[in-house]
Amino acid sequence: MSTFSGCYTALITPMNRNRQIDYEGLQQLVDFQIKNGVNGSLAVGTTGESPTLDWNEHTKVIEKVHEYSSSRCLTIAGTGSNSTQEAIDGTAHAHDFGVNCVLLVDPYYNGPSSMEIRREYIEPIAKQFPEVQVIPYIIPGRTGTQLFPQDLAILSHQYPNVHCVKEATCDFKNMELTRQLCGEDFNILSGDDDKTYTMMISPDIRASGVISVVSNIAPGAVVDMVHYVLDGNEEAASVISQALQPLFNIVTVKTQEQTPYGPVSCKARNPLACKTLMNVLGMPSGPCRQPLGKMTRSGLEVVLANARKIYESNPQILKPIADHFDIDLKERLYSEKYLEGLFYA
Repeated sequence: MSTFSGCYTALITPMNRNRQIDYEGLQQLVDFQIKNGVNGSLAVGTTGESPTLDWNEHTKVIEKVHEYSSSRCLTIAGTGSNSTQEAIDGTAHAHDFGVNCVLLVDPYYNGPSSMEIRREYIEPIAKQFPEVQVIPYIIPGRTGTQLFPQDLAILSHQYPNVHCVKEATCDFKNMELTRQLCGEDFNILSGDDDKTYTMMISPDIRASGVISVVSNIAPGAVVDMVHYVLDGNEEAASVISQALQPLFNIVTVKTQEQTPYGPVSCKARNPLACKTLMNVLGMPSGPCRQPLGKMTRSGLEVVLANARKIYESNPQILKPIADHFDIDLKERLYSEKYLEGLFYA
C-alpha cells in the first residue's frame, strides 16, 4: 500500500507558438520541479490541458515526464476520461512504460451518479490494474458530477490500490466525511492550493499534501509549506502559506469586462493565468490550446500585481526561477515588452 504525502505538481504542458508540444521545455520544467524538491509530477491533468491533447499526445507526454524524471520522483499519469474504455486504454499505456500511479477525474459532462462512478469507472480500472495506484479526482465544479465519500469508502475498503483521493470540492464537510469513512491511513490530497494549509492542519481532515498548480511557479515554497505541516511546525507553514497567497489568487482570475452591449463577467480558468505568468517570467510555457486563448488586459494586470507583490515582499519564493532559467525577474516583471501577445487587444 502506497502512502501519498508531500507536494505533487500538476505540470503545465508547454507549447511552441504553433501550439505543438514543446518537449524540450517539458524536460526543463521537470528538472526544475525535481531540483526544488517535489515528491512527484502529475502529467496531463487539467493544468496540463488534458481536454485538448489527443490520446497519442496524452500518452507521449506521460511517457516523457516519466522518462525525464528518471525515477527521481513519482510520476502520476492523468488517464481519466468520461469514457471508461478510454481511461482503461490510457492506464494500460501508462502502465506499459512503467507508470504505476494514475489520476482518474470524475467523468465529465455525461455525469454518472456516484454509484455509477464507483461501479462502472473506478472499480473496473482498480480491478484490472491491481498493481497501479488509482487516485480518484473529485472536482464537481468542472465535471458536473461527484464521487461521494460513501462510494469512495467502499472502493478504499475493497481495493488496496485505491488509497488516496485528490479533493477539490471546496467542501470541508465532505472532506471530513471522507476521513471518517475511509479511515486514518487513507490519504487526502488537496486539489486547491489556497485550501491546502487548512486541509492539512484540520484535525478532522488531516490532508497529507497537495497536487498543486502554484508549484509550477514556486515549487520550493509549496514543498516547504507542506513538509513543515507534516513535521509538526504549523507556524512556519502558516507563514509560507500567507506569503504564497498572491500566487493562490491567480489560479483563476475573474474580471468584469465591457462590451458594446454591457458588462460581462470573464473568468480566466487554470491553466491560462499560470501559463501567462510563466510566459512573462521567461519559463517554458507558450500558449494554451484553443478554446482557451488569452487573458484580457485587466486580467493580466491582476496577474502582474500579484506576481510583483510576491517579488517585492518575498523575493526568495521566485528566486529559484531566476537561478534555474537564468533570467532577470525584475526586468521580466516590470517591462512592457514581455507582455506582447499575452492579452486580447
